[in-house]
Amino acid sequence: MAKSVAYCCGGASFSLHFPSMIVILHTIVSIVLIFLITVQHRASGLSATFGGSGATNFVQRRGAEKLIYKASIWLSVAFFALSILRWYVY
Repeated sequence: MAKSVAYCCGGASFSLHFPSMIVILHTIVSIVLIFLITVQHRASGLSATFGGSGATNFVQRRGAEKLIYKASIWLSVAFFALSILRWYVY
């Protein structure tokens, strides 16, 4: 049996079941993760991945770029964990 959480907004109350909250949270995490991946700066193209550039460049992230990079890592871990949780709950 799924547990529900009751919310009250200005006199009107509604309830969300635990599986529904997981779906909503999973959707929010996925949208934010898509946005963060989209705004990241690309350090090298696809040819550099397969050895096309010849030069070895290391990218050091600073400031907002570092924050976006770490947030995308943590959100990808959260996305994976929520996927497993949704699989387990359903």
